[in-house]
Amino acid sequence: MMRLVDFSYEQYQKALRQSAGAVVIILPQAMSSVPQDVVRQFMEIEPEMLAMETIVPVYFAVEDDELLSIYEQTQAASASQGSASAAEVLLHTATANGFQMVTSGAQSKAVSDWLITSVEGRLTGLGGEDLPTIVIVAHYDSFGVAPWLSHGADSNASGISVLLELARLFSRLYTYKRTHAGYNLLFFASGGGKFNYQGTKRWLEDNLDHTDSSLLQDNVAFVLCLDTLGRGNSLHLHVSKPPKEGTLQHAFLRELEMVVASQFSEVQFSMVHKKINLADDMLAWEHERFAIRRLPAFTVSHLESHRDSLRNSIMDVRAWVDTKALTRNTRIIAEALTRVIYNLTEKGAPADLQIFTEQMEIQEEQLESVMDWLTSQPRAAQLIDKDSTFLNTLEYYMGRYLKDVKQHHVKADKRDPEFVFYDQLKQVMNAYRVKPAIFDLLLALCIAAYLGVAYIAVQHFGLLYKTVQRLSLKTKQQ
Repeated sequence: MMRLVDFSYEQYQKALRQSAGAVVIILPQAMSSVPQDVVRQFMEIEPEMLAMETIVPVYFAVEDDELLSIYEQTQAASASQGSASAAEVLLHTATANGFQMVTSGAQSKAVSDWLITSVEGRLTGLGGEDLPTIVIVAHYDSFGVAPWLSHGADSNASGISVLLELARLFSRLYTYKRTHAGYNLLFFASGGGKFNYQGTKRWLEDNLDHTDSSLLQDNVAFVLCLDTLGRGNSLHLHVSKPPKEGTLQHAFLRELEMVVASQFSEVQFSMVHKKINLADDMLAWEHERFAIRRLPAFTVSHLESHRDSLRNSIMDVRAWVDTKALTRNTRIIAEALTRVIYNLTEKGAPADLQIFTEQMEIQEEQLESVMDWLTSQPRAAQLIDKDSTFLNTLEYYMGRYLKDVKQHHVKADKRDPEFVFYDQLKQVMNAYRVKPAIFDLLLALCIAAYLGVAYIAVQHFGLLYKTVQRLSLKTKQQ
């Protein structure tokens, strides 16, 4: 048993080498109380724990009074044995209380018919059928070493929060004829993002390969992916191919730079260019799914590298997300996107013009409440089925602002599955107070000794009784 604050990879490996019955890692109820260096250390270890194959089961449990009591008793027992004499150790071993941990639940089995679900909706532009389309994407699922503890606050509840706020803002602009722009806006909350963006991959296949007409086939201006936007004072535009001058994606890059420079001087902005490596099993960012299909796409994130351990950790909790930073990043993206859609720079609008003010203000309270809702539940892909309350609520929320809102389902190919999920991800562990095996042995020896003494005593008593009787008879005869 290990507490998170005392956890180390060396201890973990030692337990595995000793063929422990199981490893239980105890997490604090309030993750915000964990020191940052401990959080960072565990996040760096997490990928190695996931990659290491072991026959020893590993459990994560949130601390409570009973669990802490068990932990403290086992630690005290271990500490006393280290400093005691051999006789004291033997006596303590025989008399100390131990705990037998038993889990309920059957052996985990593969779930063959699990569906990954995504939700899409749109705002149709004004001015004809052949309008360019801007696609706004964010994956909603989370990931970590323990699915039931994966709340994915920054990655990627923050991205979904920004997507929903953009849907609200542009639905208002598209309500009035004088602000109804000549662009279709397609919003996509994708599932399976942590499993190589499977929801996005199948959605693209269905729209590009298996249908005669879709917004993705006609005229895609660019795809904007939102990922990890809830912390820090930096923003990065991740691209697989630098946008060419004169294109709309290049205009968006320039607008982002201008909005940050003129209105948010505390933010450091840069473009990060990384080519797609098809030899890798996992893609770096969601925009790469679109780039593979020759659609211009990029990802906005406060992370400079896709390898940051924050993206796949149970340590990514609500307490670490800065609502003010999230609100600021939402404003930057919304302002830049609006300037592109309405061509404001070409029309002479000043760089420091703030578009979203007064009635069109970015709603920090709403962003905060959406973040609270998203992080109140684990969102690992293998926990969210097509009928889950989470998906129904997400679909309802998007339906308040968008048209043609619907779910898109993905099932793994039975012949060559790209992902396999298993059941029994959460189990109840019962602790029973027991005596060690040596206690039973010593107890048996004591009982045997007691019976032996009793037998000898009875034998001696019988002999004494016969002797007394003989003496009594001789006395009468005399």
